[in-house]
Amino acid sequence: MSCIETKSLFKNYNSLIAVDGIDLNIEYGQVFGFLGPNGAGKSTVIKLLTTLIQPTKGKVSVLGIDSRKNPLQIRKKIGVVLQQPSYEPTLSVEKSMAKYGMMWNVDSRTIKNRTEELLSSFELQDIRKKRNEDLSIGQRRRVQVAREFMHDMELLFLDEPTVGLDPSARRKLLDFLKNKVKETGLTIFYTTHVLTEAEYLCDNIAIINKGKIITVDSPNELKKRFGRKKTIRIHVSSNTEALGNLLEKIQDCKIEFNTGATITIHSTDSEVVLMNILKILNQNNIAIDDLSAIPTNLEEIFLKVVGDSNASDNQIS
Repeated sequence: MSCIETKSLFKNYNSLIAVDGIDLNIEYGQVFGFLGPNGAGKSTVIKLLTTLIQPTKGKVSVLGIDSRKNPLQIRKKIGVVLQQPSYEPTLSVEKSMAKYGMMWNVDSRTIKNRTEELLSSFELQDIRKKRNEDLSIGQRRRVQVAREFMHDMELLFLDEPTVGLDPSARRKLLDFLKNKVKETGLTIFYTTHVLTEAEYLCDNIAIINKGKIITVDSPNELKKRFGRKKTIRIHVSSNTEALGNLLEKIQDCKIEFNTGATITIHSTDSEVVLMNILKILNQNNIAIDDLSAIPTNLEEIFLKVVGDSNASDNQIS
C-alpha cells in the first residue's frame, strides 16, 4: 500500500484546469519533492492531498484512507506547514509550542519534553520568551515548522518551508528532516523553489507544469535521463588573442575574455569537442592553466524539462 496515491486527479476552477489528470504513487518513509514553476498547480495539489479542498474528478488515497469518505481521519494523522505565515502574535515562542501540543491533545509531560527538544533542535532557546510578533520572518518560520513536530504524525506536508531562512538555518532544517525520516519512518511531501534543497533532501522528485506531471524519478536518474549535455571549462592565459580564429569552426563552444580566456564547452559530445580543442591548443603551443568538468545539476534539469513542456504545448496550440 502506498502512502499517497492519486488516480486521474482533476481540479477545475470554473474554466481553469488547475490540476489536469495527475497520477501519483508515493511510498512510505521517503522525502518526495514536488517541483514546478509558479502557477503550476503545486499548492492546489497540496490542498487536495490534505483534504482542504475536494477534487473535481479522480481518486485520492492518503495513508490508505479515501479522502472523500474520511477526510477527518486523514487530518488526524498528518502535519501541514503551508506557505502562508501562521503564528500567535502575543504568545511567546515556548507558549505557542505548548498551545499547539494541547490542540493535538498531547499530554503535559510530552509537551514539556518536546518543547525543550524542539527549541534546541531549531536553535530557538535564546528567543523562547519572545513574543512571535517581535520575531524576524526567518525566526517565525522556524517556529512554524518546529511546532508541527509537537504532535505525532505519519505524513508531513511542507510547502516552501525554508522561505526567509538564512543558509545556516536552512541546512540545519534539512538535516533535521533527514534524520526524522531515517529515525521514525516519517514520509514528507516537500515543495520548494530552491533546487539545491531538493537535490540534497529528496529521494524522489515530481516536476509539475500547467497542472500536469511531466516526470517522476530520483535526482540521480533525472540527471541521467535529462542531463546529457555536459559542461567543460578550459582557462588559458597566454596567446589568447589567437583563440577566436583558431576555434571558430569548433561547434558547441564559446570563448570569454577576462583575465586570460575561458573556453566553455556545452554539448552532448563534450569529450569529443574537448579533444579537438586540446589538439588545436597543443599545435599552437597554448598552455592550459585549468580544466574542469561541471556536473549537471537539478536546476538545469528543471529548466530543461519545464522549457520542453512549454515548447510542446505551444506547438500543439
